[in-house]
Amino acid sequence: MVIPDKDPREEVLQAWYMDDSNEDQRLPHHREPKEFVSLKQLEKLGVLSWRLDADNYETDEELKKIREERGYSYMDFCEVSPEKLPNYEEKIKNFFEEHLHTDEEIRYAVAGSGYFDVRDKNDGWIRVWVKKRWNDCFTSWNVPSLYPDSNNYIKAMRLFVGDPVWTPFNRPHDHLPARKQYVEAFVQKERNDHAVNAAA
Repeated sequence: MVIPDKDPREEVLQAWYMDDSNEDQRLPHHREPKEFVSLKQLEKLGVLSWRLDADNYETDEELKKIREERGYSYMDFCEVSPEKLPNYEEKIKNFFEEHLHTDEEIRYAVAGSGYFDVRDKNDGWIRVWVKKRWNDCFTSWNVPSLYPDSNNYIKAMRLFVGDPVWTPFNRPHDHLPARKQYVEAFVQKERNDHAVNAAA
């Protein structure tokens, strides 16, 4: 029996379905029993990921190639920690508010660790745990901001196509063109694929 090689991205990325607890959002919030989500399942939601060299991001040819292919012309950094963010505990509560964006959200964890929470096609919450050396491109609308886990520190590179648009739209804002494009590209496509497979 041949055992397939483990995807190297899984060393720095894990995803799972979240419970409904209102406890501190910096905790893992696993369901009981734990229900993990694969990288392939994330890709079907428009969540893409790459394994990169965070120690050498200035000269990383793979990052350069990704930026050129996807048109990520703008780049900056954000650092989230009690030392870097005034009124830290209050500020990070805002990060948990679900909102939509009109652009992709791309974050590259160059230090620390934290979470993105994304919706599946049935509006269930999936927690994506990111650590140093992981770059992820998220579709618009279905993610709150990147925020730290219980270690209370993450530094991320932020990438955009053109000038960044920081405006968040708290849900529901399903009339936004970006939201409609996402539904057509991922939600409706998945439903149509199931319909074709069922008819076959």
